[in-house]
Amino acid sequence: MPGKKEEHFCELCGREVQHVSRHHLVPREEGGRYGATADLCQPCHSTLHLTFTNRELAILYNSIPALQQAEPLQKYLKWVKGKRLERITNRRGRNKKK
Repeated sequence: MPGKKEEHFCELCGREVQHVSRHHLVPREEGGRYGATADLCQPCHSTLHLTFTNRELAILYNSIPALQQAEPLQKYLKWVKGKRLERITNRRGRNKKK
């Protein structure tokens, strides 16, 4: 008898998902190695790092409420809430600002 799959919740979009990853609210490269973390689904985690630089995440968006209110994420958050997806492919471009 197969076991029941464990479900998790993404702290950013609030969706129930099968897998989450740990997001450092202040990126490790910006001094957040031992700081607060949040459990995010892969689509949200990938989108954060595609949308913002590590410096922006450290200074402006270092909490879940700040991320949820971030103007650049509003369209994405509205879109993802109704989706039942576990993975998304959105690659960082070569011209990503540093």
